[in-house]
Amino acid sequence: MTSFTPQFVPSVLLKEWLHDGAEIAVFDVREHGQYGEAHLFYGVTLPYSRLELEIVRLAPRRDARVVLYDTDASVAVQAAQRLAALGYTDVYVLEGGTEAWQKAGYALFAGVNVPSKTFGELVEMAYHTPRVTARELAAMRERGDDVVILDGRPVSEYLKMTIPTSICCPNGELGYRIRDLVPDTTTPIVVNCAGRTRSIIGAQTLINLGIPNPVMALENGTQGWYLEDLPLEHGSTRRYPDTVAPSSVAQMREASGALAERFAVPEVDAERFAQWAADTSRTLFLCDVRTPEEFAAGTLPGAQHTPGGQLIQATDQYVGVRHARLVLFDNDGIRAPIVASWLRQLGHDAYVLRDGLASGVSMTVSAPAVEPTLPEIDAATLAAALADGSVTVVDVRSSMSYRREHVPGAQWAIRPRLPLLPVSRNVVLVADERDVAELFAGDWQRANSGDMRSFSLLAGGFKAWTAAGQPVESTPDVPADIECIDYLFFVHDRHDGNKAAARQYLAWETGLLAQLDERERGAFRVGESAVAK
Repeated sequence: MTSFTPQFVPSVLLKEWLHDGAEIAVFDVREHGQYGEAHLFYGVTLPYSRLELEIVRLAPRRDARVVLYDTDASVAVQAAQRLAALGYTDVYVLEGGTEAWQKAGYALFAGVNVPSKTFGELVEMAYHTPRVTARELAAMRERGDDVVILDGRPVSEYLKMTIPTSICCPNGELGYRIRDLVPDTTTPIVVNCAGRTRSIIGAQTLINLGIPNPVMALENGTQGWYLEDLPLEHGSTRRYPDTVAPSSVAQMREASGALAERFAVPEVDAERFAQWAADTSRTLFLCDVRTPEEFAAGTLPGAQHTPGGQLIQATDQYVGVRHARLVLFDNDGIRAPIVASWLRQLGHDAYVLRDGLASGVSMTVSAPAVEPTLPEIDAATLAAALADGSVTVVDVRSSMSYRREHVPGAQWAIRPRLPLLPVSRNVVLVADERDVAELFAGDWQRANSGDMRSFSLLAGGFKAWTAAGQPVESTPDVPADIECIDYLFFVHDRHDGNKAAARQYLAWETGLLAQLDERERGAFRVGESAVAK
């Protein structure tokens, strides 16, 4: 094996790089739970357990400037070596990790999607977005007031819990569908989410579009509702209609055009897009902001599905390169300009593709390449091998999935923490995704090059095991909380009847602004300042 010498960057220099205006991708390669406890403001989560599966999507240009970090640089060095093997040529490791970053006097941030969450707080401050408390909304409903409650989250989140009588309409769809959802221009509209950000952005979207209706954000969303001991609905299926009336499209296209003009949202035509796609010096993302159903029915070659509301709410889940070009499209001329107006205020170089889906543009995107090497073993064969003690079962699913149910006797493991395995037994991996198992096995075999035992994969994963009627066991406290590095407890516990976690989460959101330094805050262009850039 050839030796690998990583390039290190000190904290002070990285801080300058983050604000020099050139493209840079900063990835936190720890697992999701570790990331959520304390990370850089511009750090994008890229867990080492999934590194090769996500890197090409988040940073498609192999010669982009990439910085990797963890707590102390140990996992980041391994990640840098793997990226070098994939052909990334300008990769650095943050010297000393987050520990050194903090010692240098720079802040670390808890939570996820922090730039977008911070943006929501800045939007409310700049625009004075009207809001209604949970108690005030409950009183409106009790009086029988004619009010429409729109939940701005995706359907998957809406199903978990929502305000009674609310209708699911993700934020990216609001401008497109609002007149069909609320035909009467005098009906008050309340937009909610689970916390704060999407309530604020959704309400302000409608206000920015010039909707004549009274529009308010539900303060603190479903969590605020729950903290007031008001009942939530679970499993609700009310949602936006699939079709939009032509008269509504025409009306909202005019409003969206005025919004794009107000915020100086630039268009790019097919010819210019083709030039950008051929430009190897810049990173380009092609973003389809429509619904999952529309994307599945057909999109432009090379496009990534980035539902409009989520692209604002969780930009770092789709875009890993700061200062990259983002080209957005739809098939109606309404949704993409609205989303782009927010992304530009977020500080991104966002454009709208002229003619959208009908433009005919395309771009080449490399698929993640993980070579399949693991032979498969079926449930019956594994059960027999367990009975005679000839195999060790290692479960590389999420820690919470393992806690709920797993193959009896299996041990949980994750790629950055390779386990010690019993001597001379072959290993069977249980995974939800083959590629995650392949990456785990590859690392283990590289770290134990003299060990000749075989690795195989349970065919069909844990679902196949249970479908075959095989026994399972549950361990609610194993692995211990401290070992569940892939799970961020304080974000999830707020929805599990834990009022303290809900209060902690809301305090975290409202406290983000106080943590920003001058350059981090200055990168946003909220309000009319977006036009001046």
